[in-house]
Amino acid sequence: MSGARIAVGTGAANVATGVPVLDHLLAELARAGRFDLALEIDPDDPEAEVDAAGTALGRALAPRVADGAHGEATVPAHEALAMVVVERSGTPLVASNADLTGAGGLGTDLAARFLGRLAEEAGLTIHVRLIEGQDSGHALAAIFKALGVALARASTSDR
Repeated sequence: MSGARIAVGTGAANVATGVPVLDHLLAELARAGRFDLALEIDPDDPEAEVDAAGTALGRALAPRVADGAHGEATVPAHEALAMVVVERSGTPLVASNADLTGAGGLGTDLAARFLGRLAEEAGLTIHVRLIEGQDSGHALAAIFKALGVALARASTSDR
């Protein structure tokens, strides 16, 4: 059964999405945001697993981010630098200047697909700016780390 639990913690992650690169990125998100994250997705095709992971995390985060709350972060990963701003707006959308199609071995943009489902389920507006980054793996890591910090800053104190 697919689902996610998230709580304030040390950044420990127990993630099994079926997409190894997404498992790694979600562990980066948890570490950077100091969330304890447990997320398990039922096996399916990779695109469906990415969708299910975004949906599960969005549902777990929704009660932790108050209407109108926002957070932002600019975070590096090697040569990459990303800025992410989130707001609980009730108007879910992702605005991004990064096209990482093919990164992580998927035929689609893993980050855009995941973030779209996350935004929809949690009612978030998510802005992603990839400021620098030639290596797609480093760019993804910077984006997910920045997302973790931004979500932590937007979350209520009793997360």
